[in-house]
Formats: sequence, structure tokens, C-alpha cells
Amino acid sequence: MSGTNDIAQETFVVGLRNQHAVEQQAIELLERQLGRLVNYPELEERIRLHLEESKEQARRIDDLLDGFGTSASSLKDAVLSFVGNVAALAHVPASDEVIKNTLANYAFEHYEIASYKTLLVLADASGHSNAQTALTQSLQEEQQMAHWIDEHIKPTVLHYLERTAAGETAGR
Repeated sequence: MSGTNDIAQETFVVGLRNQHAVEQQAIELLERQLGRLVNYPELEERIRLHLEESKEQARRIDDLLDGFGTSASSLKDAVLSFVGNVAALAHVPASDEVIKNTLANYAFEHYEIASYKTLLVLADASGHSNAQTALTQSLQEEQQMAHWIDEHIKPTVLHYLERTAAGETAGR
């Protein structure tokens, strides 16, 4: 391998470990949000589906790391999992929790989209085109989730406003 290929492969493996930790963070965020979406059944259903996708994405990354004879970073996973819990809990006391979570989820999905695009470049640069299928599938799932959130910002906010105006618990 040339020096550039060595660097590309090292960066690719680090990127896979980082993305695994990000997926663990996503799983924590989504699990925490699920229990608080009783009044938003469509959002709850989509979050539940994306939670399963996120678990599958983490598994795909585990498989890719196994191919390199390594595994995810337990420390990175634990730290970002903790951050995911803190982030999810930070919005709980807010009366507009569902709006804050929608904004955060939209931004988070775009971060993941950028991460998967970067991993695809690194896979190609390091000669690991066999990783393209798994990474592309995860990228597409993140893009679909970001699109879904984008399409549902307005109805989510309007539903929140209706519940608040009716004197109902708006945040859940």
C-alpha cells in the first residue's frame, strides 16, 4: 500500500469507529424520545422505524470493522451514548419538547448524512469498495429520515400549537 492508501485506510477505520459511536448516540436519543410521543403517533411510528434502522446501521459498521480485525471503540460508544441521553433529557422539561426534538433530529440526520458520505469517499480512497453497499444503504436511510422530518416539521408544529391552545399537554 502507498502512504496515501495507508492514511486513507487508517482514517476509514477511525471513521467507522466514530460512526458506530454516533449510531449508539442516535439509538439512545431515539429510545428516550419514543416514550414521550404518545400524542404524536405518526412521529412515534417513524421514530420507532428509524430506531430499528439505526440498530441495523450499527450492526453493518460492526461487520465492516470485523473485516479489519477490529471492533468499535467502547469508550467512544459510551461517551456518545451518554451524550445522547443527556441531549434527550435536556428537552424534557421544555413545554415545546417535541419541536426542540424535531429540530435536533433534523440536524442530527444531516450530520449522519455527511458522515456516511465521508465514509464512502474513504472506502473508495482506501480500496475498500466492498464497503460501498452497506454504507450506501445507511446513507439512504439517513436521507429518507431527514426528508421525512423535513416534510413533517409543519404538521408537527401545528399539532403542538393545537394541543397547547386546547390546554392539553403539548410537549408529549
